Amino acid sequence: MATEQRVTQLSLALLLVAATSVAASVAPSAPDFTLIAHRGASWDAPEHTFAAWDRALADSATWIEQDLVMTADGVLVVFHDDTLGRTARGPAALCTGRVAERTLADLAQCEVGSWFNAEYPDRARSEYALERIRTLDEVLTRYRNRGRFYIETKRPEESPGMEEALIALLKRHRLAGPGAERGRVTVQSFSAAGLARLRGIDSGLDLVRLLDDPIPRDSLGAVMQEIALYAKGIAPSRRIVTSAMVETAHAAGLYVHVYTVNEPAVLRWVRANNVDGVFTDRPALLRRELRLDP
Repeated sequence: MATEQRVTQLSLALLLVAATSVAASVAPSAPDFTLIAHRGASWDAPEHTFAAWDRALADSATWIEQDLVMTADGVLVVFHDDTLGRTARGPAALCTGRVAERTLADLAQCEVGSWFNAEYPDRARSEYALERIRTLDEVLTRYRNRGRFYIETKRPEESPGMEEALIALLKRHRLAGPGAERGRVTVQSFSAAGLARLRGIDSGLDLVRLLDDPIPRDSLGAVMQEIALYAKGIAPSRRIVTSAMVETAHAAGLYVHVYTVNEPAVLRWVRANNVDGVFTDRPALLRRELRLDP
C-alpha cells in the first residue's frame, strides 16, 4: 500500500465541501466503524515494528496491519517495500537490495527504526533504533491473544508458495483451518489470483481486494460482483473511493475499508458516504474524532 501521509489543500477543501453536503443520517454509527492501524500506529513509531503495533493496540485500534514479503529462504517477514533501502539500516551487503534476495539471517543484521528518528525528530525515541524486521510468526506469537491481524500479501506472483506458507502458519496459531478461531484474521491483496488461491485453500478466511485504480462508473457493478466471488470486502485508496463505489460494493455484499485516512476531514467524508472502516497511521486521533475513547 502506497504511503499517503497528506492531502493537498485543494483536495482537502473539496472533501470538506462534500462532507457538508451529505446528510448526517447516512453515516454509520461509530461503534460499527473499523479502525485498522496501517503498519501499526506508524505516525508515532516506525512502521511494522513491535513499537508501532504496541502503540496501535494501546490506542485501541480494531486491527493491526502487516505487509508480507517472503525471504530467499522462504520465511514470511513483515515489511512493506520490495527493497530494504528506505527503512532498513545496517551492513550494506545485507541491508540493501531486494528483501526477496536476502535470507532471514541476513535481515537479522538490520534495524528498522533509526530512519524514523532521522525523518521525524519530533517523534524520535532512542529505543526505536533497536527495532528489527519481524517474521509473521513472531507477530502472531506476540499478539495472538490481544490483536486482530489484517495481513497483506505483497506481490505474491513473485513469491510462489506465499499463500500456502501463510495458511500453514495461521493454522499453527489456530487462526485458519478446522477448529480455527475465526474473525481474528483478514487477508488483503491487490492480486485477485492470490486471493482466489487463498479461498481455495481455506474457504473460511476473510479476504479483501485492494484497489488503487479508478473504476468507470458503468463498470462498477460487474467489478464488484466479480470480487464478491472470492472476497468479503474491498479496500480502495481514498483517491478513488466514491459514493457510487461504496453503494455498489454494499449492494454486492462487500464491506468497504478505505486507505489511508489520517485527517479528521477525510474521515468525516468517508463516514458520511457509509464506508465501513479506514486504515490509518493515527488510530488515536481518529478514535477521538469518532468519540470511541474508552
